[in-house]
Amino acid sequence: MKELVEVIAKALVDDPDQVTVEEKRDGKDVTLTLHVGPDDMGKVIGKQGRIAKAIRTVVKAASSKDHTRVDVEIS
Repeated sequence: MKELVEVIAKALVDDPDQVTVEEKRDGKDVTLTLHVGPDDMGKVIGKQGRIAKAIRTVVKAASSKDHTRVDVEIS
């Protein structure tokens, strides 16, 4: 899942070198924290959070096969 979020985020931003994803596992729960440059924050969140919601939806659909719960946080 970490790679999926990283690939999506790098495609959206102007400076893909500043994109990092941290993964924290707690049993079947996984928290992915996406870090982007300050100038690219708006591109990842999108108008009214639509892009962020789409990223979370794709990751949730991909993780359902593994029976894990994945949360994506953007900072």
